[in-house]
Amino acid sequence: MADQISVEVTNRVLSIRMDRPEKKNALTRAMYIAMTEAIREAENSAPVRAIFITGTADSFTAGNDLVDFANAAPGESSPAIAFLQTLAGAHKPVVAAVNGTAIGIGATMLLHCDLVYAASSARFQLPFVNLGLCPEAASSFILPRLMGHHRAAELLFFGGLFNAETARDLGIVNEIYADGELSAVVAAKTVQLTEKPPAALRATKALLKRATADTTAAAMEREAKQFSALLQGPEAREAMTAFLQRRKPDFSNF
Repeated sequence: MADQISVEVTNRVLSIRMDRPEKKNALTRAMYIAMTEAIREAENSAPVRAIFITGTADSFTAGNDLVDFANAAPGESSPAIAFLQTLAGAHKPVVAAVNGTAIGIGATMLLHCDLVYAASSARFQLPFVNLGLCPEAASSFILPRLMGHHRAAELLFFGGLFNAETARDLGIVNEIYADGELSAVVAAKTVQLTEKPPAALRATKALLKRATADTTAAAMEREAKQFSALLQGPEAREAMTAFLQRRKPDFSNF
């Protein structure tokens, strides 16, 4: 496993902790690979009955590490997409505890978890357009289904921060807990799932996802193609250059 992803099994729960606090848990290719392997391990381990995902300190994850992201070789298969596909296809219940900032894929990965709980200080953001990119993780399909076109468009077009209360109101988060209570409460809820009949729980999850599984997979594929094309374009280049230079991007010439 990557040393920035902590994985352990306790009480029949496989826990995945994004553990790069000095970079607000920004995700590298190696971290995606480690998380994908962890989910596959959980899926193939009979004693494991649930998967738990969280971050550290004040961050769930700030999304992609843009330096690592920019250094990917053209045409290289995407560990991020493999992670999202594996998460979306998991048969066992997945629970997330959002303990701080959840940006980009940090927010969209939550759409593929079964239960999502947030700290009262949690903040979310979908900044894809601001980076010269488009949505990913089938969020262009799932978000309008959750909250309607207009509210999804506002989140994606402007890419601004929104708080835990808004995330709950929009259907992204189940419940909010005080910062100091989140970890213990969600850990206990996840253990409760392991005490349920496992086959019945997996069957219920499969039935819940069956109606949209094919559409979600197709949306993820469409987004990935558009995302890849935009990533090679001048708008994304300007956005990432501006980020690295700590200045505001200028899209006036596009």
